[in-house]
Amino acid sequence: MRKDFLWGGATAANQCEGGWKEGGRGMAIVDVIPHGADRMPVMKGILDYRKLPEDSNYPGRKAIEMYSHYKEDIALFAEMGFKCYRFSFSWSRIFPTGEEMEPNKEGLQFYDNLVNELLKYGIEPIVTLCHFDAPLGLVEKYGSWKSRKMADFFLRYCNVVFRHFKGRVRYWITFNEINMLMHLPFMGAGIRFEEGENELQVKYQAAHHELLASAMAVKLAHEISPDFQVGCMLAAGSVYPYSCNPADVWESMKKDRENYFFIDVQVRGEYPEYAKKYLERQGIQLEMQKEDMEILKANTVDFISLSYYNSRCVRTDGQGETAGGNVFASAKNPYLECSQWGWPIDPLGFRITLNALYDRYRIPLFVVENGLGAEDVLEADGTVKDDYRIDYLRAHIRAMIAAADEDGVELIGYTPWGCVDLISATTGEMSKRYGFIYVDKNDDGEGTLKRLRKKSFGWYREVIASNGEIL
Repeated sequence: MRKDFLWGGATAANQCEGGWKEGGRGMAIVDVIPHGADRMPVMKGILDYRKLPEDSNYPGRKAIEMYSHYKEDIALFAEMGFKCYRFSFSWSRIFPTGEEMEPNKEGLQFYDNLVNELLKYGIEPIVTLCHFDAPLGLVEKYGSWKSRKMADFFLRYCNVVFRHFKGRVRYWITFNEINMLMHLPFMGAGIRFEEGENELQVKYQAAHHELLASAMAVKLAHEISPDFQVGCMLAAGSVYPYSCNPADVWESMKKDRENYFFIDVQVRGEYPEYAKKYLERQGIQLEMQKEDMEILKANTVDFISLSYYNSRCVRTDGQGETAGGNVFASAKNPYLECSQWGWPIDPLGFRITLNALYDRYRIPLFVVENGLGAEDVLEADGTVKDDYRIDYLRAHIRAMIAAADEDGVELIGYTPWGCVDLISATTGEMSKRYGFIYVDKNDDGEGTLKRLRKKSFGWYREVIASNGEIL
């Protein structure tokens, strides 16, 4: 691996920060996504969060309270030798309703403190501007990204943080897993469907507004500082045909394109022909202004960041079992084992995905999420023997190094997801753990929040120190 490769870890405000009523923070999307049976319908935008039972539990409101534990957590990251840390700003901590003309000073101060703490240890901040996040005020007043006005509010927020953190933050990511908007519209973009709405029309219109806002953020960032590097972010994972039946091959190509659509626009600066034809067949006409296409074309991203947890598989005969995996439906691949949550484990698929993306776009890639969600057992002596996590990460890091060193894929860095245990985005569980650091909290919200080093903590420290040579 290149000597300046950025090893680190990744979290997001909506899953770890907590402090939902501290420091003037406003309500955000995560604050109204419940734990339990209602969670998925709310995330899909088909159940109105305002109609939830009064005793609903909202795990994201407190999460692991990194708001008050960030110094302890960053010290542990430094002990592992992190070169970088990918995290997100909570938009509503800086603009509580989203409509303020001036930022919330306490919110900015919190991120000042966090960024300065990282820099104290020589850890490069990688900031996601919008990670499944938006002020609830904008959701309720404007319908979130259904409205083009969201781009204006987003740009105001970007302008403040770009200028405020100039010289301290170099890498920015606009929207986390932007393609998740199509699968979990409320979690991904605050989209709640009204009765009678054409859901596909709404999703693609919201996508256009986010893509436009992303391009405008790139333009603004480059105007403020030529040192800024601005990336997009894709929930990645190649889709395999189940068989060599051409129908399966064609279906796998279509599924890949569903994911590539957003990145095609953000990297190439235009709507791909297949997308135009698809929208035409579906009778979808996007509301655009005449300058939109020029903005998209002139302001493409500097790098592609991505999450990779698993590959997918499609078959067209309607037979066989299904597998889980990061929201996306998939046929069960008979060649792969699955995690406790049913996600296929496919390290070679990681190498395949990195090559596919680099072949397609020819700009640097940044792996900002990868990891194994598993139930950990806290032993009586306070240790967690998570060899299964080490095995998963070792195999995936080997595949990533092969993609870089043998295939020539240009990689900036690698930040495994949930480097400290946090709330699961899809399930709201604490028991689905990813971290090198164990957090004493259970699914019911009980626990001391004490941080403990797992076995993988020492292993990853050695990986970083050896720049991936010792696995």
